[in-house]
Amino acid sequence: MKLTTALLPLLLLAGCGSVTKFTPTPLIPLTNTASIGQAWNNTVNGDVWFPLQMTTSGKNLAVASQKGVIAVINTVNGQDVWRTKLSAEISGGVGFDGKTAAVATLDNELVAIKSTSNGGVMAWRRLLQARVYTAPLVAGGRIFVLAGDRSVQAFDAESGAKLWNFQRTSDPLILSQAGTLGVYRNTLLVGNSGRMLALNPDNGQVLWETSVATTRATNDIERLIDLVGVPSRVGDSVCVRAYQAAVACVDAQKGTTVWTKTTQGSTGVSGNADQLVSTETDGRVKAWNRATGEQLWSSDKLLHRGLSAPFLIGNSVVIGDSEGYVHVMNKADGAFTARFKTDGGDIVAAPVAAGNVVIVTTVKGGIFAFSPQ
Repeated sequence: MKLTTALLPLLLLAGCGSVTKFTPTPLIPLTNTASIGQAWNNTVNGDVWFPLQMTTSGKNLAVASQKGVIAVINTVNGQDVWRTKLSAEISGGVGFDGKTAAVATLDNELVAIKSTSNGGVMAWRRLLQARVYTAPLVAGGRIFVLAGDRSVQAFDAESGAKLWNFQRTSDPLILSQAGTLGVYRNTLLVGNSGRMLALNPDNGQVLWETSVATTRATNDIERLIDLVGVPSRVGDSVCVRAYQAAVACVDAQKGTTVWTKTTQGSTGVSGNADQLVSTETDGRVKAWNRATGEQLWSSDKLLHRGLSAPFLIGNSVVIGDSEGYVHVMNKADGAFTARFKTDGGDIVAAPVAAGNVVIVTTVKGGIFAFSPQ
């Protein structure tokens, strides 16, 4: 569990209580499975311990390391388009729209880097009011920032001028991991405690909000509920994870929660028009009917292997683990179809796709792209 206080100078908490260690489930040997070929690999030259989110735009991938390295990589050949290094360490993932990359630092600064013919050039930096764990969202000529105190700020991508700030009274504790920040048509979607909020991106006004998860706990730690990870959006359906509480889907057109299921996990979800997939804290992988919330299948073949968020693509579910393995499962029943080994480091971000390759990043800073052969 990753916790921190929302307001300083209160005590910062890295966790709570004792953690039971389980032996990872041994991997089942695969036979008669599809082969997986490594398309390319690269590195961001440094460990990745913060809540990493990779961002793709067209044929380019933006990724960052703990020590301030930001790289934009061509996803066709794995070569750098450009890379630069900041003088400060980074606190979260990188946002990117093909023109502007944005990161937040441990100095509580938002930094914008422009893609130019001469590489990545720092355009501006702005001081933020709180630590940021969620990758900034770069869209529509603006940069949106969800901070650790659950405030949301919008900046002009060109000038860095602050456009608006939205904030409600925050809970005493918040998670030090990536929250939920996404888009639906011309609406900004934000996780706020156990609720999903739709904000007007022009002024930060609330358009609608709906409850995703609630708790009846009696202390601050057990009451902590927050939405985590990049939301899965298909049409009007937006599905999310509430940390250690629930998986839910929302009708973003109506601003109402369609269904919510109690389940314990700490990573985001992934889905298509018919199905939603989640990885649980204990290593179970679950598939849900996107429309109804009915559980379609559950796999216990990866118990206690420290799973990443899943990625559903085509007929496959792609998941990384803490030993650097990438597992490919059939979306219909959860059967293994392939496995790929990276550099042995924990897969620290949800896999992403670009063109015909799927890309993962490890805690060692390794970036691996692979595709079926």
